[in-house]
Formats: sequence, C-alpha cells, structure tokens
Amino acid sequence: MSNDQPTPGQPPEDDDPFLKKPQEPPPPSDGQPPYGQPPYGSAPPPPPPPPPPNDPYGSGGGFGAPDPLAGMPPLAEPGKRILARLIDFLIISIPLYLISLPWGGAVDVTSDNGDDGFGDAISNSYSGHQFLWSLIGLVVYVAYDTYFTHKDGRTLGKRLLKLRVAMLNDGRVPDVGSSLMRAVVLWLPALLCCPCLWWLINIVLMFTDKPYRQGLQDKAAKTVVVAAR
Repeated sequence: MSNDQPTPGQPPEDDDPFLKKPQEPPPPSDGQPPYGQPPYGSAPPPPPPPPPPNDPYGSGGGFGAPDPLAGMPPLAEPGKRILARLIDFLIISIPLYLISLPWGGAVDVTSDNGDDGFGDAISNSYSGHQFLWSLIGLVVYVAYDTYFTHKDGRTLGKRLLKLRVAMLNDGRVPDVGSSLMRAVVLWLPALLCCPCLWWLINIVLMFTDKPYRQGLQDKAAKTVVVAAR
C-alpha cells in the first residue's frame, strides 16, 4: 500500500493553489503577436500629437499654450511704455489743473511765511483743497485707465505708440475687473502715497522683470503690455 496518498481532508497536490505556478499563455501558433500588439522586434508606434494650442495670433502658440511667450506679440519696449504713460499723464493732468484754477489750483504753491511756497506745498500737499483735488484726480485717472483698457487694451498714449494691454493667459482684452484692478494699483499709491518711489519701482520692473516685463499693476491684474498691430 503506497504512503503517497493525500491526508484525508486535504486537496490533492495538483489541486493545491499554493503549489501551483501561474500558467503563461501559449504562444500563437502562427508566430504573430497578439491582436493589437506591434510585430515582434519592432518599436512601438509614436503617441498621437497633442491638440493644437489656443493661438489667437496664428503663430504656432498662444497665451494659453504651455509657454505663454509662444505666439505672443513682441513685448512692448520699456521706453515706449514710459513715453505712453507720460502722454496719458499729460492728457489728464493739464485739463484737470486748468479746471482747478478757479478754486486755487490743484497744486498749492502759496505760502503764509514769505517763503517761495514750494516747501509748504510739499509738506502740506494733502491738506485742504489739495487733498480734495488729489481724490478727484485719482477718480479721473482710474476711470480713464479702466475705460480705455477695457475698451481695446489701449489708452490714448498706448494707441499713439502702438501698444496694448492683454491678459497674460489668453491674450484677450482685459475685462472690467482686471482693468479696474490694474488702474487702482497703478494710480492709488502714485497719487496718494509715494509717487516718486512707486514710479521708480515700476520703471525698474519694466526693464528687469522676467520674462514678461510686468509692472506691479500688471502682476496684480495678470496682464502684459505688448506691441499692437
């Protein structure tokens, strides 16, 4: 009598899943790879090309592409941006000053102590009617920038120098919210707080910011200034 009989209550060795090895599928009889697989010894097919990016300028890329600089019009030259801003400033400030003359002028250069008045005008620049005219000027500047930036991305100064403001992500004209944000960040500190420092910071950023030459107002509104066609 053989002693190789399985112990009662245990499955035969061939039926024990812990002793079995996984079976590999048999190779095809005709020597061809399974359906849907490349032939033996050949490289796999290349992946399909990615869908074309959003390109509003027809140049192989766009503001919505992985690299926003691809397809973007050339960035505006810093010198032209400064000149355009100066033109806008004069367009607003000259009429505003002339309107303020019957009420003492937007800038008070008078003095009560016999000085030339300039020092008093600086030290008391935000007192009395001067502060009022600063607020009026702020409203006018912000409204001017917001309106023209939302209209077509170009203030009068930018239009003369063929520049425009665009949204960084897709190149469209900024909406009202972005236009207002840009104008407030640009003019609020410049008119009520620290004009010299604020303009200096923005001018430096026009030359040094990488890769989009964004001023603080552009960073806040997520915009960029480019050359217009």
